[in-house]
Amino acid sequence: MLQNIRDNSQGWIAKTIIGIIVVLLALTGFEAIFNSSGNARNAAEVNGEEISLDELNQAVNMQRRQLMQQLGSDFDASLFDDKLMRDSALGALIDRTLLLQGARDADFAFSQAALDQLILQTPEFAVDGVFNAARFDQVIQQMGYTRMQFRQLLEQEMLIGQLRAGISGSGFVTDQQIERFAQLERQTRDFASITVAADSSAVQVSDEEARQYYEANTERFRSPEQVVLEYVELNKEAYFDEVDASEEELQELYRQQIGNLAEQRRAAHILIEVDGTSDAEAKAQLEEIAAQLAAGGDFATLAKEHSDDPGSANEGGDLGYAGPGVYDPAFEDALYALKEGQVSAPVRSEFGWHLIKLLGVQSPEVPSFESMKPELERELKAQQVEQRFVEVTKELENLAFESADLEQPAQELGLTVKTTEPFGREGGEGIAANRQVIQAAFSDEVLMDRANSSVIELDPDTVVAVRIKQHLEPEVQAFETVRDGIFEQLQHSKAAEQARSEGEKLLATLREGGEVEGQWQSVEAATRGQDGVAPAVLQTVFRMPKPEGESSTFSGVTLASGDYVVIRLNGVSEPDGELSAEEKQNYRRFLASRSGQQDFAAYREKQHAEAKIERL
Repeated sequence: MLQNIRDNSQGWIAKTIIGIIVVLLALTGFEAIFNSSGNARNAAEVNGEEISLDELNQAVNMQRRQLMQQLGSDFDASLFDDKLMRDSALGALIDRTLLLQGARDADFAFSQAALDQLILQTPEFAVDGVFNAARFDQVIQQMGYTRMQFRQLLEQEMLIGQLRAGISGSGFVTDQQIERFAQLERQTRDFASITVAADSSAVQVSDEEARQYYEANTERFRSPEQVVLEYVELNKEAYFDEVDASEEELQELYRQQIGNLAEQRRAAHILIEVDGTSDAEAKAQLEEIAAQLAAGGDFATLAKEHSDDPGSANEGGDLGYAGPGVYDPAFEDALYALKEGQVSAPVRSEFGWHLIKLLGVQSPEVPSFESMKPELERELKAQQVEQRFVEVTKELENLAFESADLEQPAQELGLTVKTTEPFGREGGEGIAANRQVIQAAFSDEVLMDRANSSVIELDPDTVVAVRIKQHLEPEVQAFETVRDGIFEQLQHSKAAEQARSEGEKLLATLREGGEVEGQWQSVEAATRGQDGVAPAVLQTVFRMPKPEGESSTFSGVTLASGDYVVIRLNGVSEPDGELSAEEKQNYRRFLASRSGQQDFAAYREKQHAEAKIERL
């Protein structure tokens, strides 16, 4: 049973848990889901189940950090609207709540033993390929979770995954649907084309035309509204030199941390399940095996012959190394009472009856105090710095509110007043890339009243207060400034119009049965994904009606470059022969998957339609 779960975790379950852990590792420091119970304010109610404002705020922070990690240096905070992000995050929380409610209503369940095995098999919790309890604790503590909190989140994700798999996996298609889809998908078309190039260099644009366009579209040529900000910045890192950690404090923290290191025990077991048999019969069967062991029988051999846990049975019952808190409590109590090489008496767990053998004990490697000292010192200082940073942030908030400029707060706190480059409502570089800074800069309070802003958090370690130094109003740019751009735009549009006009004349001639000059570029047996053909041309080709008899059909399309392509469809070829069994299976898998996804989408729409959702 235990090994079965381990083996089955190589599919969608493994992908789900690894995905969760990767995301959570990226969001170190947030206790998003589980630490909101103390806040009575709610963002929404879903069928009476509350979603708190704390959950929503944490979800928004998660989204922002994920985007920052995914986009890296390309991340531009000014492109993301806070309201849209909050709406998106709240929608995602509502969806999640509905799916969890659906999973529970459908009686999906994921056992604690299965969660144990998922955790045991997660690479992020392993050291040298073997699960390490100390590593597990270290990782989830860095994420801000206790064991129970992490297990709760993991269980919820497994339930949603089961619901999704149960609905999506039920999709099916008929043979007739497969054949019709394959016939369309494998269809090929013979066509030829002539391209009428849009040659901007051959187009003349007069100064008068450019001026007329400029005067008719003056509003298009306004410079953007911009501001220059003054700001003061508080950074948490600057306060580490102001705090100390005593040797006694460091030693105490060291003793606490090495005290959390747990030994690993390598267990093997023989399991007799109670499914399909009585408890007494299962125990009696196990006692017979215990008697064979006492008579000199080999544990591994007997496990292979009799254990109902086939995965571990193939390994002689070996379950590998694990630390405390992993196995069923009764199983664990018996395991930790054994000496190396010793076999337990029969033990009852929720899975059935076990004989347990202790194969080995792996003592934890205890790092020296000196090797851990820099990390310990950093941790102790971080606690003091956090308190100091909160105090100074409040002081900056008060000073910024009371002062007519930022010079006084800077003097009081030993800071430097800095200046940004000009930027508009789309943002700029440095702090001007932060959406909250942009919103503050263009708010009535800061822009119109010329007040200092409140304290703005750029990230968990940095805050700023800003004020307007210069406001650059939008103004119409001189014709000479935008002249070159206007000429280029008019040349392109004129060239594209000429190409389209000439192309349409060619089309009219062809449709009337005439001939046209130019070299046709032929493509034989083009597929829907044909390489070397512009997507717009290919799309037009497969939308054209089939030619009748010996005649061809004609159409045309303008490309993004301005070129106009005249297309002659010569013929349509249907696929020959029947699908092979492998081809049919591939089509069936693809169409069934698509059908299952549509079913799951329909299920979610039905959930939303029937749910009582109140956004507060």
